[in-house]
Amino acid sequence: MWTWAAVIGGLLLILAFDLWIVDRGEPREFSMRQASIWVGFYVTLAVLFGIGIWVASGADRAGEFFAGYLTEYSLSVDNLFVFYLIMARFAVPKAYQHKVLLIGILIALVMRGFFIAVGAAALANFSWLFYVFGVFLIYTAVNLVRQHDEEDDVQENILLRWARRALPTTPSYVGAKITVKVDGKRMVTPMLIVMIAIGTTDLLFALDSIPAIFGLTQEAFIVFTANAFALMGLRQLYFLIGGLLQRLVYLSYGLAFILGFIGVKLIVEALHSSGVHWAPEVPIWLSLSVIGVTMVTTTVLSLLKSRRDARGEKATPLPAGDGQAEAVPVDGDRPADTDGGDGDGSTVARTRQTSQRRN
Repeated sequence: MWTWAAVIGGLLLILAFDLWIVDRGEPREFSMRQASIWVGFYVTLAVLFGIGIWVASGADRAGEFFAGYLTEYSLSVDNLFVFYLIMARFAVPKAYQHKVLLIGILIALVMRGFFIAVGAAALANFSWLFYVFGVFLIYTAVNLVRQHDEEDDVQENILLRWARRALPTTPSYVGAKITVKVDGKRMVTPMLIVMIAIGTTDLLFALDSIPAIFGLTQEAFIVFTANAFALMGLRQLYFLIGGLLQRLVYLSYGLAFILGFIGVKLIVEALHSSGVHWAPEVPIWLSLSVIGVTMVTTTVLSLLKSRRDARGEKATPLPAGDGQAEAVPVDGDRPADTDGGDGDGSTVARTRQTSQRRN
């Protein structure tokens, strides 16, 4: 219990310090240099924490933490696609995006903590749930591959529909404020709605990421801390990799392979625990190796394909015309479409290719 209290307290202090550092002075955009420093800081914290687990509990527990952390971080990169859509859908000013992400991730962390506690208790009392989790992860992996080429989109979820109906909302942002008084009446700003959107949408992502990490370890403490460290660095990663997300064309294949591997691992180890002698027990070093190699391979192949495609586009000759060149807008000339739609902030849940794994 003391360990839980110390870790949670430490994480909250770090996040509070993070918010204080970033929010000093006037609101401003998150620079690449800031993002790089903070991503490095949070990754270093995770590595040091894993080393601490190694010293205190041994190599196996440390391996479980690192495997869980890598899995959650990999799935979080995929989540950033939808965070971009949400930011565009609500036309969130860039200067305020870091605050939206931080509060939204705090909401997600609290809800994930509850989900982890329920999952740990359920698995401790109903061992057959390992088979359910395993089949669900394999099903999710298959859907990821099948829905690879679907267009990104967002739709509203139940909680967001309720929030929009129940909470009187101002028509536009009021700086970085969450609530304001208008004619003596307290109203929320779209900033709060976006924060709820980020937090609740992340909970939908947890429907597959948390079963995945339970496939690597059944220690609730390791499951929670791996989730916490992955989420804490997610905000800075959002600003750091930016346009790189669109170049990770094979990301869904890599994630599908990881989820499928963990699903099979869950089923095989459940059979092993039930006394099936031919079912092996998969060592944690093998899981860690598979996850790491898969993500490195996926990233390298994605970047190579993006580079080849870019070169092919440059090498394609323009069709002969009548001497009148057609004006083609470049990024700087194209009008910004930051609201992604009608601008009412009504759609916020995930229905892109990875959303199919919620079904």
